[in-house]
Amino acid sequence: MKKSKSLLLLLTLVLAVGTLLSACGSNESKNGASNGGNNAANNAANEGDVKLAADQTLRINLSAEPPTFDPAQAQDSQANTVLKMMYEGLVRLDADGKEVPGAAESWDVDGTKYTFHLRKDAKWSNGDPVTAKDFVFAWERVLSPDTQPAAPYAYQLYYIKNAEEFNNGTIKDFNEVGVKASDDYTLEVELVNPTPYFLGLTSFYTLYPVHQSVKDDAKWATDPSKMIVNGPYTLTNWTTGQSLEVTKNDQYWDKDSIKLNKISMSLVESGATELESYRNGELDRAGAPNGEIPSDQIPIVQKELPDEYKVKGIAGTYYYQFNSKAEPFQNAKIRKAFSMAIDRQAIVDKITMGGQIPAYGAVPEGILGAEGEFRTEHSDKEYFQENVDEAKKLLEEGMKEEGYTKLPDITLIHNNGEGHKKVATAIADMWKKNLGVDVKIQNQEWGVFLKNRQNLDYQIARSGWSADFNDPMTFMDLWMTGAGNNDLGYSNPEYDQLLKDARSESDLKKRDEYFAKAEEIFIKDDMAYMPIYYYTNVALEKPNLKGVVVDYSGAVDYTRAYLTEE
Repeated sequence: MKKSKSLLLLLTLVLAVGTLLSACGSNESKNGASNGGNNAANNAANEGDVKLAADQTLRINLSAEPPTFDPAQAQDSQANTVLKMMYEGLVRLDADGKEVPGAAESWDVDGTKYTFHLRKDAKWSNGDPVTAKDFVFAWERVLSPDTQPAAPYAYQLYYIKNAEEFNNGTIKDFNEVGVKASDDYTLEVELVNPTPYFLGLTSFYTLYPVHQSVKDDAKWATDPSKMIVNGPYTLTNWTTGQSLEVTKNDQYWDKDSIKLNKISMSLVESGATELESYRNGELDRAGAPNGEIPSDQIPIVQKELPDEYKVKGIAGTYYYQFNSKAEPFQNAKIRKAFSMAIDRQAIVDKITMGGQIPAYGAVPEGILGAEGEFRTEHSDKEYFQENVDEAKKLLEEGMKEEGYTKLPDITLIHNNGEGHKKVATAIADMWKKNLGVDVKIQNQEWGVFLKNRQNLDYQIARSGWSADFNDPMTFMDLWMTGAGNNDLGYSNPEYDQLLKDARSESDLKKRDEYFAKAEEIFIKDDMAYMPIYYYTNVALEKPNLKGVVVDYSGAVDYTRAYLTEE
């Protein structure tokens, strides 16, 4: 696939560790975790080593209702989880994070050229064949400048030749973009540069195929009767604000590997209620990435249910973002003052209590660098340190530069969730104590919260990001000028250029240097957002639930899970 042994080594590492979102990559609604392996699980189930429960209905909770089931518009962990049930990309990821055949049964890679051979037994849920033209249709839909609202993850296709130019309107003819269906079952893709993680990226929901019946139908993604899908499950019930239900898709090409007949999802925001439901036997799994175990209950359930308690470090960062277009956070010194005035260790020790790691950078632990982990090769402690005296000094200087004798009123917004509220309360108390600044806290419903962030209708907002693929780029290119997920209002030409250089660089060490310099600009120089901690996923899982896969990024896959007799 690559032009050098180094890139071949990186690809091997990427495949071994695994890639893709959570989607997610996603903007997180909660912290999240579990373990599992679906190959061994399926083998055990198939070979009769375990006895399946008569009722193969999995019961889980989503702490927020997915805002959309349109793969082109999704951008959060809740939607990621459900879309993974209903759709399948060219490849999917197995329990080890390795790309395995999905809608494509095989592929050939020659430098920047990928040829995907689609399986002829893949069908849509209405019986239509899944063809290469469906992928071309879906990707054009993501990239089209006429798509409204604009697809937030369009930039994930910029690795494809002329994709960025078509998306920004420089090129008008989609036929010039490096993707075409040479016949019904052959998809040809040409990249701009060798991209070691592109294959894994095709398992991400933005690159899913979409049935062409959605054209000119604005309501297809909100009406279960109109959702024609190609994955293991179909959406059979959606009671807004209450529940979702998916049922096994008999048209799915690999239906014999699917053991669960149904996945029932309650929609409950309260972590305390979710935990109570789990204890009462009403849920088979609770906690991250789609729910929450209240932080004050973590030490209790860890002792009470040691065999069901699951904690896993993941490649994700929890942070507060500053709206650089809103007063007073247009000033970098004021942003730095707020970031330096909190105690991250106290937050993870006394508030979150799930083994999280204090964060001082954008790229979390577990992400690959040139030779080992990026975070090991480039310490985030070099960017800034917590220092109340220095924070006071910077705040005073920033206020003087802006002509403030008093800061404007400031509001911190977060989405519903007991954990988010506790963290926000603790941080607001630290700002009051250390800087003398009063910050109002406001919680918002998930959909409203996302829209306010996207519209830059906030001053400070809770946020989180988990890896879309195992590379520093996934934590950095979203902040490029004009990127679909850039809801900071951030723009720095030098930062943009460093990431463009990284995209085209084949030398891993030089590429790593570009990332390190870009992160230094983003955090040390600009403090575009305030890193707080690197995620862990905390969950509870019934002993008879097998085959749940949570990858290194925290994204969860229930499609090959099953229930055994208790």
